[in-house]
Amino acid sequence: MSFEINSVIIGGNLAKDVALKTIPSGQKVASMVVASNRTYMVNGEQKKEVLFMDIDVWGVQAENCNKYLKKGSPVVCTGRLRQEQWQTDAGEKRSRIKVVATNVQFLSSPKSGAGVAAESAKEPDGFTPDTNWETP
Repeated sequence: MSFEINSVIIGGNLAKDVALKTIPSGQKVASMVVASNRTYMVNGEQKKEVLFMDIDVWGVQAENCNKYLKKGSPVVCTGRLRQEQWQTDAGEKRSRIKVVATNVQFLSSPKSGAGVAAESAKEPDGFTPDTNWETP
């Protein structure tokens, strides 16, 4: 019996502005970086670490993220992990883990206009993770 779960929830603030792109098929994809803080104690001393997570959001939700979010905006993203792999011009193998968000919840008022409800977003049909639509 196989048991597989690929689900993630990450909350934090955007570390930079949203970057919206249109891939050759015409689908919109927004790339974001969420900074999530963790505070803990070691020998009575408070320590802090920050995780920076790359997030991809697809479709209408990508457009809404671009329209309403900016650097510093607090969000909670739910989705799944995806590993991207590529080879450099020098022949070195590289990889990174990203979150493909199916839902982005805006936690504060948007930068313009009225609030937007979170909605599901999915990758376009025929999308393959090894398609290099951006420079790694």
